[in-house]
Amino acid sequence: MPARVPLVGSTRPAAQGAGPAGTLDPATVITATVVLRRRAELPAGLVFGPSTIGRQDFVDRYGADPGDVQRVRTVLSGLGVEVVAEDLGSRRLTVRGDLAALNRAFGVALVGDTHHRRRVGALEVPAELDGVVQAVLGLDDRPQVRRPRADADAPQISYTPPQLGKIYGFPAAVAGADQTIAVIELGGGYTDADLSQYFQDISVGPVSVRTVAVDDGVNAPNTPADDEVLLDIEVIGGLAPEVRQVVYFAPNTDQGFVDAVGAAVHATPTPVAVSISWGGAENLWTEQTRKALDDAFADAAALGVTVIVSSGDWGASDEQTDGQRHVDFPASSPHVLSCGGTTLHADPSTGVIDSETVWNNGAGKNATGGGVSVFFPRPDYQSTCGAPDSGRGVPDVAGVADPRTGYSILVHGKMSPAGGTSAVAPLWAALVARLAQQLGRPLGLLQPLLYKDSQPGRRTAGFRDVTAGDNQGYPASPGWDPCTGLGTPDGAALLARLKG
Repeated sequence: MPARVPLVGSTRPAAQGAGPAGTLDPATVITATVVLRRRAELPAGLVFGPSTIGRQDFVDRYGADPGDVQRVRTVLSGLGVEVVAEDLGSRRLTVRGDLAALNRAFGVALVGDTHHRRRVGALEVPAELDGVVQAVLGLDDRPQVRRPRADADAPQISYTPPQLGKIYGFPAAVAGADQTIAVIELGGGYTDADLSQYFQDISVGPVSVRTVAVDDGVNAPNTPADDEVLLDIEVIGGLAPEVRQVVYFAPNTDQGFVDAVGAAVHATPTPVAVSISWGGAENLWTEQTRKALDDAFADAAALGVTVIVSSGDWGASDEQTDGQRHVDFPASSPHVLSCGGTTLHADPSTGVIDSETVWNNGAGKNATGGGVSVFFPRPDYQSTCGAPDSGRGVPDVAGVADPRTGYSILVHGKMSPAGGTSAVAPLWAALVARLAQQLGRPLGLLQPLLYKDSQPGRRTAGFRDVTAGDNQGYPASPGWDPCTGLGTPDGAALLARLKG
């Protein structure tokens, strides 16, 4: 056996509530993802500043070193593990081997049940690759995140996306603008018939939507997550029909999530935004997966891509039962724009808002996620807004999420109300696209601009402050709060501020 060293951050706890473990066939072949170190660290000014870098320059300066790639190929092939694909920009290698070879390379003992492979404890890597390999993903294929869920309880009113564009003051489209929004999906699917009918019914279009398969993920309509997929696509298409949508379908695993984000961020053409409506409590992730995703989001910022993520639909506990408050990841990454949710009462014909409060359907029911990260420190851009100095505050911004006052969406030929913070991410993705059109440039990481001049207890320009309600753990207050962040958008005022 080769000399191996522990892979930092790879420890995985035992599966909770899993069925009896069975022995896997040693000849079972598994495809995994290996994430390598950068050639050089990303400068903070490139990630958090206004400048961006072209993709090829990024690859040459901050992607994986070809020498590291060759070293990994040589070492792993000697152990029976083949490198079958590489992406220098996202620093990902696709590797394949049977269980015996993977055990020689990574010291992994996998067991299986009727649905998934799983492992316990830490991985190891050959000593020659210590420091070169940052993560090994996909050996354990348990689901990594939860499907967003926000049940409509006695709907009161619902809005079409164009009506919400009017309510939130979205800037007008710019003729001839050529933009793409990437959408990450870890299950479900859509049919062209549903999309055609929906966009015809709300009098927008045509809308361009295409799919990309990642790690054998597929557009699989008539499965449980269809409502999430259609919600994302229909909200973006209804608010910015001129923008191309590329939907990345991947398995719901740590490998699938990282590979989908890496593929989207480093795609050609570079997207203006990436919309993500999937997540899980921070403590449910391995350190290596959190780091791999956070690094991918930092890549996005450097390339001028704005990554927008929902903050979760389970209130301040994030559906954990330990009595503590938790925030959702990847919403807690400092490199993404995190979106909380509200209950909105407005006149859809005039766009006038009557009231907007924190989304909270009551004890034991859905509420907007929000709180303070225990894994990511407070970023500099939140230092003046009143966020606690103990960690990254979630969310940054908000939008309507309550299904009782939510979105009119078509699923399987039927129009029905929908919501959740999973709807706020695509809403803000469409707004970012419109703002970028008007400004004539990509926006990248928006927070340094959004939080500029923010003060505790005071409304920030470009936002409607939401000061009433709570998320079952934190109360709303004037200024930034861990329920709705800086507030909901006033698109015209936000554009004027960004121009300034």
